[in-house]
Amino acid sequence: MILVQFLIVLVFLFFGMRIGGIGVGFAGGAGVMVLSALGATPGELPMLVIVFIMVVIVAIAAMQEAGGIEYLVNLTERMLRRYPRLLIITAPISTWLLTMMASTGQVSFACMPVIVGVAKENQIRPTRVLSISVAASLLGIVASPISAAVIFFSGILEKNHQGWGYIELIAVSIPSTFLALLCTSVFYLIWDRLRQNDRLESPGNYQSSRSAEIRKGARLSVFFFITGLVIVLVYAIVVSPKLGLIANPVLDSGQARISVMMAVALCITAFCQVNVDKIPATTVFKTGMTSCICILGVAWLGSTFMDSNQVWLQHFASEWLLDSPVLMAVIIMLASSFLYSQAAATKILFPVALALGVAPATLVACFPATATLFILPNYPTLLAAVTMDDTGSTRLGIRIIDHPFLLPGLIATILSILFAAGLSWLII
Repeated sequence: MILVQFLIVLVFLFFGMRIGGIGVGFAGGAGVMVLSALGATPGELPMLVIVFIMVVIVAIAAMQEAGGIEYLVNLTERMLRRYPRLLIITAPISTWLLTMMASTGQVSFACMPVIVGVAKENQIRPTRVLSISVAASLLGIVASPISAAVIFFSGILEKNHQGWGYIELIAVSIPSTFLALLCTSVFYLIWDRLRQNDRLESPGNYQSSRSAEIRKGARLSVFFFITGLVIVLVYAIVVSPKLGLIANPVLDSGQARISVMMAVALCITAFCQVNVDKIPATTVFKTGMTSCICILGVAWLGSTFMDSNQVWLQHFASEWLLDSPVLMAVIIMLASSFLYSQAAATKILFPVALALGVAPATLVACFPATATLFILPNYPTLLAAVTMDDTGSTRLGIRIIDHPFLLPGLIATILSILFAAGLSWLII
C-alpha cells in the first residue's frame, strides 16, 4: 500500500507542476483526498505558517504600492554605480539583501535591468554578474527572517524540542549565505580578470538609465517595514527559552510575527498615501497568495503521506540518511530544482527527515541546498536575466544544464552548506 500511496503523491505533484502556478496547490489538495480514500489519515495543516506568510505578503504588497520597492531599487542603483568595477561583488550582495528583507524574489526582477545597465556602461560582460545575482536572490530566501521556508522550518525545529528554533536558524543561515556569496564573487572577480574574460567584446554607446521618481510615501513605507522586521527579531530573541527574558509571554513568537506584520501593513496604508483597494492588484500580492495555496496543498499532501507511513519510513530509510549528510544535501538540491519552490521542498522533505531521526543541526546545514532552483533553466529569475541582457553574452545552452548560471550557483550553494555546517557545529 505504501508504494501505491507514494506513486499517488508523485502523480499529483507531477500533474500540478505540469499545470504550473497555483495548480500545484490544487493538485496537492486533490492528492490528499485520494490518499484519504485509500485509508491514509490526513496530515496536519500548517495554518499558523500560512497565515504568517499571508500577512507578510500583505505588508510587502502595501510597501510596493507605496513605492517602497522602487525606492530600494533606486538605492541599489546608486550603490552599484558608485563602485562599477566591483559590480560582480556589489550586485549579488544587493539582490541577496533585498530578497532577504522582502522575502520574495520579486525585488530581484527590478534589479536586473539596473545590473545590466551598469555593466554595459562600464564595458563589463553582464553574464557572470547576473549568474551570481540569481543565486544570491535564491540564497536570500534561505536567509530571510520572514520567508515561507524559514518560518516553516523554524516551526518544525521548535516542535522537535532539541534546542533549535527560529533564532538559531537565522543565526546560521544569514552569515553562511552572505559569506558564501562574498567568497564566490571574489573568486570570480579574480578568475575573470586573470583570464581577461570580464570585458564586453564589442563596446557600444550605452546611455545611463534614469532613476524612477520616488513617490512621497516610499521612504516612510520602507521605514515601517524595516521597523517591523526589527521588532519581530527582537521579540523572538527576548521570548526565546534559551534566554528566558520573558518567561510567559502573552503572545508567542508566531503570534507576534502575525500581529506586527499586520500593524506594519496598517501603518503603510494609513500614513504612506496608499489606496488599499489597489494592494490586491500588486504583483507581490498575486504571486504571494499563489505561493500560499501551493504551499498549503504540497505541505498537506506531504504530511499526509508521512504521517500514514512514518513507522515504515523510520525502519527502512533511516540508516542511509542518518549516515550520509552529503546524500541528504544532494536529495534536497535535486528535489528543490524539480519542485520549483524552496518552500515546497522544505515542507515535503524536512519534516520527513526530522521524523526519521536526522539531526536538526544536519538539516540546518543542508538548508541552503533548497536554493538550487537554478539547476534547470526554467526559473523566472533566471529567464528574466537572460532576457534583459541585450548584449547577447548571457545565453542558455543547447543541452539542459549547459547554462552560465549552473557553476556559480553550485559554488555559492555548496559554500553556504559548508559555512552553515561549521556554524551549526559552533552553536550545538
